[in-house]
Amino acid sequence: MAASITLVASLSSSTFKPSSAFSTILKRATPALISRGYIQSRLFSTTESDPATDEPSVDPSTSIYDVQAEALSKVQSPFIKTMRDRGFLHQCTNLEMLDKSMMEANEEGGALSAYLGFDATADSLHVGSLLQIMILRHLQQSGHKPIVLIGGGTSKVGDPTGKDASRQMLDDAAIQKNMDGISSVFEKFLTFEDPQSSTPTPPTDAIMVNNNDWLSAIKYLDFLRDYGSQFTVNRMLSFESVKQRLARESPFSFLEFNYMILQAYDFLELNRRYGAKLQLGGSDQWGNIVAGTELGRRCDSVQLFGLTAPLIATSDGKKMGKTANGAVWLNADKCSEYDYWQFWRNTSDADVVRFMKLFTELSLEKVDEMGKLEGSEINKAKIVLADEATAMLHGRDCLENIHNTVESMFKKSKGGGTESLPRIFVSSGDFDGDGIKFADLFLDLKLASSKKEARRLIKGGGAKLGDEKITDEQGTLALDDFGGANEVTLRAGKKRAGVIELK
Repeated sequence: MAASITLVASLSSSTFKPSSAFSTILKRATPALISRGYIQSRLFSTTESDPATDEPSVDPSTSIYDVQAEALSKVQSPFIKTMRDRGFLHQCTNLEMLDKSMMEANEEGGALSAYLGFDATADSLHVGSLLQIMILRHLQQSGHKPIVLIGGGTSKVGDPTGKDASRQMLDDAAIQKNMDGISSVFEKFLTFEDPQSSTPTPPTDAIMVNNNDWLSAIKYLDFLRDYGSQFTVNRMLSFESVKQRLARESPFSFLEFNYMILQAYDFLELNRRYGAKLQLGGSDQWGNIVAGTELGRRCDSVQLFGLTAPLIATSDGKKMGKTANGAVWLNADKCSEYDYWQFWRNTSDADVVRFMKLFTELSLEKVDEMGKLEGSEINKAKIVLADEATAMLHGRDCLENIHNTVESMFKKSKGGGTESLPRIFVSSGDFDGDGIKFADLFLDLKLASSKKEARRLIKGGGAKLGDEKITDEQGTLALDDFGGANEVTLRAGKKRAGVIELK
């Protein structure tokens, strides 16, 4: 009897809890599979391997710049050239054929469709996702069609890649809230189809789709029969993301184990519905992307491609987009224009040129010129980087206020403003009693990630009210501290500040 329960609903059911047992089975099975040589078997097992159409092995250890240097030097498509010259490339499933397909699409007056997926795990994307957004922007500017895939369905499962433990399970309301939060940022970087337009849509106009549209309609037994048969556990165990989780004590649930199958199926479905030929992503997604290209070949006999970018870390080895105060968000309500600008302004000397290539649209000639600056002159390049990156996300109109604020705060000039600083509003009634604790204000202004951190900032001498150092960890802001003005400024260190405005 055909199952009517959908895949996602079945796997996320509170009555289905195979996590620990399944993880134990996989851990015990892995050594035997490796010793017998099965761990190198193909991911897909329905037909005999065809050497002529085999895709590259999963998780290669070297960059495309090393292993395919000659092929890279011969590419013709503007998109791949841009990716190559600006440092966006890490792996590609069939570079020569992809280059040819992109050129043919442009020559025929059309566009090759490519997609990139973003799961709705938070209500804003952060700087760590910006590299992928920039890839979509370059894709569109090179004459091709971006497809932004919002993972309304896969967010119910949770991508296990790079995670020590299972992601927090989200309900439908939380996922919808997160989708609403992350969707708006793409309109700042891409031109989307206008459904109200009466004129023909340009082939390069982007579209945004939700994989919940097809994943929520899947019948579990039908899906297992049609697509589960295309995968072997042997090969899935060889994926680096799986091996890392199995090596840790944290359980690896059957729910998460299915994520790679759902991502592969997304690629197949996007090709069927929208003609997507290329999946883009970070290098940590390589195995899942290869699985999607192979599933398309085996199920529909279509040539699909995968292209990944390196995972970006700073020169000191830290994850891109993370600071001592948490993630650098792209939504202005979570990270002010000023704080965003300061993030880029604080780039280390060794990263300036690389980040200019990746996160701005400055010409390579201009970037090379900036790269010749030395000593304190490098600060000029950092300001250019901060201006260009901030303008792309928030618009150039905000730069004047940011510069005025910087001038006012750090150079003590007259007439500077605080318009671009994060601010909170208080009323006179909030000061009844002993006033408002400084630790609470630093937390509300996101100048500290916790009250404990705020008190540590005060104890270390890095907290100021205006130009006066705050010395009492339990100190409070009083109404008299405004001195007749309608706002005061709190400072955390030399480069971060926020405003408390009296309503």
